[in-house]
Amino acid sequence: MRVVERPAARLTQLVIGLVLYAASIAMLVHASLGNMPWDVLSQGIGRRLGWSLGTATIVVSLAVLVCWIPLRQRPGIGTVANVLVIGLLVDPFLALTALLGDLPLWGAILMTAGGIVVNGVATACYIGARLGPGPRDGLMTGLVARTGWRVRWVRSGIEIGVVATGWALGGTVGLGTLAYAVSIGFIVHLLLPRFTALSGPRPARTTEPVALTGR
Repeated sequence: MRVVERPAARLTQLVIGLVLYAASIAMLVHASLGNMPWDVLSQGIGRRLGWSLGTATIVVSLAVLVCWIPLRQRPGIGTVANVLVIGLLVDPFLALTALLGDLPLWGAILMTAGGIVVNGVATACYIGARLGPGPRDGLMTGLVARTGWRVRWVRSGIEIGVVATGWALGGTVGLGTLAYAVSIGFIVHLLLPRFTALSGPRPARTTEPVALTGR
C-alpha cells in the first residue's frame, strides 16, 4: 500500500516527541534513582570532562553517528533533529527540575515513574513520525543487518556495555535504570500503533527489525 504523506503532521509529531524525550531524561536524572542506559554514559563522560549533560549527549550522539559509516546506515531528518533537539533541551529541562530541590524518596519514585511513562510516549511519538532513526537505533539496526544477530542480543549487548562504561565513569545507575529497561518496551509497544496512525497510514510490513529506544 502506498503511504499518504502528511509532512506537517509528521514533523510536528517528531518535534513533540523529541521535546518530551529531553524532558524525560531530565526527570530521571533529577530523581537520582538511575538514568536511562545511554544517559548513564553521557552523564559519566560529562562528569569526567566537566561538560553539561546536554553537551555530553550531543558528543555521544555524534560519535555514534560516526559508527554508522561502516554499517552503511543513512540518516534522515529525524536523525539530525534527534541529536540537536534532545541535546540542546536537556540542560534547560534540568534547570527547571532543579527548581524542585531535593526530592524525598516518594517524590523521586514518582518522578522516575513519570519520566519513564513520558519517555515511552516520546519514543512512540518520535518513531511513529517515521522521519529517520535516532543515532542509537541506527547503530543497533545496522549491527543487526551486518551481523545477522538477533535484535534483542544486539540491543542488550550495546546497553549493557554503555551502562557499565557510564557507571565506571561516574554515571548514575540504580533501580530507575532497571525499571526503565523492564518497562519501556511494553509501553512503546502499546503506544506505537496509535502514534503511527496519527502521522498517516503505516508503511507496508518489512522484515527489518524495529528499534524501541527512540534514540
